Amino acid sequence: MMMVSVRGLYFLITLFLGSFFGSIFMLGPVLPLMLLSPAWYRWITDRIVATWLTLPVALLELVFGVKVVITGDGFVPGERSVIIMNHRTRLDWMFLWCCLLRYSYLRLEKICLKAALKAVPGFGWAMQVASFIFIHRRWEEDRSHMSNMLHYFCHIKEPLQLLLFPEGTDLTENTRARSDEFAEKNGLPKYEYVLHPRTTGFTFIVDTLRKGDNLDAVHDITVAYPQNIPQTERHLVLGLFPREIHFHVRRYTAAALPRCSEELQLWCQERWQEKELRLREFYQAVPRRFDEPEARVPPCKSELRVSLIKAASLLYWTAFITASFVGLWLWVPIRLYFVLMVIFFLGQQRVTGGVELMELACHRHWSSKDGERSGMEAKEE
Repeated sequence: MMMVSVRGLYFLITLFLGSFFGSIFMLGPVLPLMLLSPAWYRWITDRIVATWLTLPVALLELVFGVKVVITGDGFVPGERSVIIMNHRTRLDWMFLWCCLLRYSYLRLEKICLKAALKAVPGFGWAMQVASFIFIHRRWEEDRSHMSNMLHYFCHIKEPLQLLLFPEGTDLTENTRARSDEFAEKNGLPKYEYVLHPRTTGFTFIVDTLRKGDNLDAVHDITVAYPQNIPQTERHLVLGLFPREIHFHVRRYTAAALPRCSEELQLWCQERWQEKELRLREFYQAVPRRFDEPEARVPPCKSELRVSLIKAASLLYWTAFITASFVGLWLWVPIRLYFVLMVIFFLGQQRVTGGVELMELACHRHWSSKDGERSGMEAKEE
């Protein structure tokens, strides 16, 4: 019988408390700004959320000694992109922050993920405020919401790096079996290290961002774990952290991508064929590594700066969580505010469907006001 790990519990509890108290005491006071200026609200909240995204990186690398290896092309810092990645475990999205901290800016990242996650206290609340794109896996419904979110980002000129898992789910024996069934029906090869990608969402996102002049590149990332593959959060609770995480980055400029949707779908499928071959070579190699040099584009932050950010993050969030408990214990006004914010986050989801939907509604309101004002000025002229 496997025992629960104290280190694993510390990791998950720290992340939960950071997101829970952060949603209430850091993001909560900024929420009214959404009513006045959604664009400024987005600018500020993206930077607040980014401070929390450094916490998992700090814990993984400083506390648990996880080594991060990045090969391939790397990133051009600050560019607007769609990131597509194989979904080896349920935790790939979090591990990617170790890469983005070095090569990009965490405040730019958004994730396309399951709608059920928005109901998770703390994590889900913060993701709503961060305007992550939640999907139900019903394309007609998802298409409308995805279009609204992407047009919003384009309209407010907000640069983003949108992480998408075209496989739709993580790699397990069950999902591989379903992928093999799909391959048999469609005359496609069976994969061992990846699942066949779903290309509809990918092509829609690329087309929409390209038309909105909000896309510079697509980053195709292959992630691999030489030892200790933590498939789910349960493995972290048991202390099964990866010793190393390898990211192989391929960068494709938006201008180099196919313009036709059918050709773009084929392009995505070809990238997954490459991933299968690349991962097979990786796991057969001794030692296990991608046969590529370090990323060609140097990181935008030195390792010294990354180390200082990680240390500052660990110190800040430890102090912040402690201060939150002390405040709740000592001061009645803080307890009252805390209760009201918890009621707000729980209630607004039932009423509006999520904070990100409230943000879209505020944006539509101000956009219509601007349209009316422009119309009146045109008449006066």
